[in-house]
Amino acid sequence: MAAEITDLSQTTFRRVLLKISGEALMGDQQYGLHPPTVERIAREVKSVADLGVEVCMVIGGGNIFRGLSGSAQGMERTTADYMGMLGTVMNALAMQSSLEQLGVHTRVVSAIPMDQVCEPYIRRRAVRHLEKKRVVIFAAGTGNPYFTTDTAATLRASEMACEAIFMGKQVDGVYDKDPKHHADAVRYDDISYDDVLTKYLKVMDASAIALARDNNMPIIVFSLDEPGGFRTILAGKGTYTRVHG
Repeated sequence: MAAEITDLSQTTFRRVLLKISGEALMGDQQYGLHPPTVERIAREVKSVADLGVEVCMVIGGGNIFRGLSGSAQGMERTTADYMGMLGTVMNALAMQSSLEQLGVHTRVVSAIPMDQVCEPYIRRRAVRHLEKKRVVIFAAGTGNPYFTTDTAATLRASEMACEAIFMGKQVDGVYDKDPKHHADAVRYDDISYDDVLTKYLKVMDASAIALARDNNMPIIVFSLDEPGGFRTILAGKGTYTRVHG
């Protein structure tokens, strides 16, 4: 199905943000990076960028360090969160490497300045990268503790004037309960921001959903494990859940 989409005129969106978890890069491992998995996701991103769609990304850091779990084990929360942010930079650099090996021009942009590693976040510069059809990977969250990469994704998508946030998950949409543990789980094709919040559905954390609602930013939840799924959904096909007002 993905092969039917050949150019930008057939896509629903012209500029999107792809949000994936750090765990998505682990493959079958318990932690860390699985290079073949990183490459597979990079190929999905390349297939969309090849259409002329402007793509930016936010990648979590849970495969390396999760600030909240570090805090739960007695570490000071602010320090734990900064460690988690550094984990997202490592993931962003790994994804950049895979994309560039595929011939995709990519920039890692960090909310915490580290000039020898990547660019600092400057909104106008990041927008210009997108206009030049470079994939931009936003790292280090918002640069502030107590904010998740979900919130960072919604913030950056709004700042970049993206038309939608694509949430790459291990399931093909939003369900009323975990489909891996409940055979009777029901998938939603469409659901409102308010229903996600009131039903405590695990799409994004509450502050990220509220920010998306306030900026009328649609969230497309789809399976990252479906080959060609990202590209196909850009044409309004495939299986996904749309979260909107």
